[in-house]
Amino acid sequence: MREYLLTLCITAAVTYLLTGPVRKFAIVAGAMPEIRARDVHREPTPRLGGIAMFFGLCAGLLVADHLPNLNWVFDKSNEPRALLSGAALIWLIGVLDDKFEIDALIKLGGQMIAAGVMVMQGLTILWLPVPGVGTVALTQWQGTLLTVALVVITINAVNFVDGLDGLAAGMVCIAAAAFFMYAYRVWYSYGIEAAAPATLFAAVLMGMCLGFLPHNMHPARIFMGDSGSMLIGLVLAAGAISVTGQVDPDLMNLFTGSERSSVHQMVPVYIPLLMPLTIIAVPAADLVLAIVRRTWRGQSPFAADRGHLHHRLLEIGHSHSRAVLIMYFWSALIGFGALAYSVNSASMWIVLGVVFLSAVGLVLLLLPRFTPRVPVWAQRFVPPRYRRRRGTAEPAATAEAEVEEAVETEERAPVTAGVSGVNGATAVGPRSRFPDRR
Repeated sequence: MREYLLTLCITAAVTYLLTGPVRKFAIVAGAMPEIRARDVHREPTPRLGGIAMFFGLCAGLLVADHLPNLNWVFDKSNEPRALLSGAALIWLIGVLDDKFEIDALIKLGGQMIAAGVMVMQGLTILWLPVPGVGTVALTQWQGTLLTVALVVITINAVNFVDGLDGLAAGMVCIAAAAFFMYAYRVWYSYGIEAAAPATLFAAVLMGMCLGFLPHNMHPARIFMGDSGSMLIGLVLAAGAISVTGQVDPDLMNLFTGSERSSVHQMVPVYIPLLMPLTIIAVPAADLVLAIVRRTWRGQSPFAADRGHLHHRLLEIGHSHSRAVLIMYFWSALIGFGALAYSVNSASMWIVLGVVFLSAVGLVLLLLPRFTPRVPVWAQRFVPPRYRRRRGTAEPAATAEAEVEEAVETEERAPVTAGVSGVNGATAVGPRSRFPDRR
């Protein structure tokens, strides 16, 4: 465990320290596109944050290769080298897209090529545990197609959800934490060495996201861009493929005892089928809804719009930070709920806890729809928008709240990159943290 934590910390430190210089490089290189209709931010912000994340990935794998208890992963398995090869290719495509905005079909082809590179080096699905059937061995073509499909879906799901400051990095970090606990349990509790690469991938992925988040939280000073979102999506998919298709379920020795106990003990075998889906459940749902919505309107599935889940949260009335936290909550609930169920599937308290937290999440989603009536004596303790009006005169705090709301909902005017006041542009001018109230 200490080696994994050290790898995580080194990856986070390298990513964090490199993000500042990368941001200045992005400003000089002109990787600051103008505000688009679907964008939420108000000022041009530099991209190319994926450069720092990629070098953090390289640093984490390099450190792990020199640790006594982790270097055997590189000796006995070719999966880390396969991951690095695919990550380098997808990162290069993302950098070109952040700078020149290449076509969506070209990016899709690059994603499939990156997945194929990993398959050629051994990172592929070899078998699947099917409920009621057992372990089913896959042919080479079946494993290749399934691996490429999982990689492409995961990459685009993470890319689609990258629409608010800190959203994609935080959600992937939460998913990687749940996946790390599951993979480490499979490796440590059952003694299956084939789960060690997936555990290493999850630790490195958490470090990449944690190191980038301080620069990306609202208001973001830099965006990860496609070079970052596609990169973390590929690393997330690589860990899921490693556990799902490389770990033999028969090595867990779960077919002992009564039939009922065997059914409960078989849950960890089927969790590899569900865990890759649960960790990207929210991004995948956003991806499916976006495809259905766009094709229903007669548009291309790759056409951008403002109908994503995070856009809908803003339209309901949530603030930027609260919308991000709600998405964090649902990602953690789904990921850690599946993890807890895999540990003790016979416990009814886990199911009740998930149901209760789901109800809490629904209340948080609909909270802006309710405006409670606050007694007069308690109005000083609540936000201004919950206070009653007294005749024609309004409290000063209420007027200030309306000004804030007007500023947030006013039509955005595009800001040209390179002028004073551009978000995070210390190299070209002062950074404005407050909206113009004139």
